[in-house]
Amino acid sequence: MSVIDTIKEQIEGNDILLYMKGTPRFPQCGFSSRASEAVMACGERFAFVNILENPDIRAELPKYANWPTFPQLWVKGELIGGCDIICEMSENGELAEVIKAAAGSEEQNAE
Repeated sequence: MSVIDTIKEQIEGNDILLYMKGTPRFPQCGFSSRASEAVMACGERFAFVNILENPDIRAELPKYANWPTFPQLWVKGELIGGCDIICEMSENGELAEVIKAAAGSEEQNAE
């Protein structure tokens, strides 16, 4: 499987996915820390990929996403954005709406 196939599988297989440096409990950069805190504050489970442990994904995802930096938040297969966008959406309440809608649809699909 190619790196791009792996990325596509990760994005398609997780309704809420954060590509970040480090982990939500131990972020390895300030931007990843702020982004993961904003997503965690929404109160829903989410997947994450530590790009520091996945150098191939770190190299290929910016090309695939046409987004040069990390973190990257993907919801329902769509790139939401990086740290600034995530934090802005968190401040205005939009992030919680998007995250809860994605998490809610996950539960409906399970029925």
